Amino acid sequence: MSNSAYLNPFDDDQHEFLVLKNSAGQYSLWPVFATVPEGWHPQFGPAARSACNDFIEAHWLSINPFTAGAGQ
Repeated sequence: MSNSAYLNPFDDDQHEFLVLKNSAGQYSLWPVFATVPEGWHPQFGPAARSACNDFIEAHWLSINPFTAGAGQ
């Protein structure tokens, strides 16, 4: 496999994803085949990557790390 043919599985639209959230109110897009990391909890999915991105855009109102947990 050449580097030009490699697609990171975290960026592959062919996989289903979860939306995870941590205690600081930060969201993460996570492929369903990967183990959910400690401290993160599923909020949405499994679903298509685009649906998960839509969920994050609708629910993560501030990506400022100092306000992520405030009111979320």
